[in-house]
Amino acid sequence: MIRILGTIFAGLLGLAFGSFLNVCLSRWPQGESIVKPRSHCRNCDHTLAWWENIPLLSWIALRGRCRKCRAPIGWRYPVVELAVGALWAATVWRSLTATDPFTPADWVWLVLVETIAAMALAWLLVALAVLDAENLWLPNFLTIPGTILGLVVTIVHEEFASRVDVAPSLLRALLSALVAIAVCAGLILLIRWLYQLIRHREGIGLGDAKLMALLAAWLGLPGALLAFGIGAVLGSVAALVILAVPAARLGSESWASTKLPLGTFLCIGGIISALWGQPLIGAYLRWAGF
Repeated sequence: MIRILGTIFAGLLGLAFGSFLNVCLSRWPQGESIVKPRSHCRNCDHTLAWWENIPLLSWIALRGRCRKCRAPIGWRYPVVELAVGALWAATVWRSLTATDPFTPADWVWLVLVETIAAMALAWLLVALAVLDAENLWLPNFLTIPGTILGLVVTIVHEEFASRVDVAPSLLRALLSALVAIAVCAGLILLIRWLYQLIRHREGIGLGDAKLMALLAAWLGLPGALLAFGIGAVLGSVAALVILAVPAARLGSESWASTKLPLGTFLCIGGIISALWGQPLIGAYLRWAGF
């Protein structure tokens, strides 16, 4: 019962934080404040009533349109709210599954730290995925502090883990995280350099390198490489769709000049790796005979 109630609460809280994220996603690219003015229609400036601001339900009740001017409210709003709510619910469900009334106190604190960290990472990756998909923008004010926060979480995690005798050493964990960051960011920079060498133009932005650093700080080297692999596969599928379906291209762009949001695919890979990375890596190692 506690597991079910905790999961429901986390899902509802995720819907609320997803609604706030939608405000950020609409205003950050325009350089607007996320505090004021109050939530309003981007088309007619109609200030939303409280019942028009209920996550997910308001969009359904309004049938995806502004109550005053009937301008369409994009699908991004319910999708982001639902994504954050579902990810937070899944995170809490998994965490509560790993504990019981007889779990030692130090282990409970460790699980709590991991749960809060996983919820923060999910929120951050959803934000970056949408920003890159809509604006081809991975802002430094998210990626750089996000990487630092990942390192802090690593340190806090190892401090708690050492109390239950499952961590080798704090210094080794920190050095491992720094190496992972350097390797993953370096991988993107190498691909970027090779692309420029061959095509004589920029193909991958520096924001993608910073995003890989963020994933490495949070997920470690194996988890970040798994996220990169998943993102590369998803990006390749999207490129094939653009190649096969001319209507998928923007304007008159040729397939070779169409820009794809690599960061979006990396974020999706990061979410999958964060939730199911260890089983996937374990299955691959068994398949490869390691």
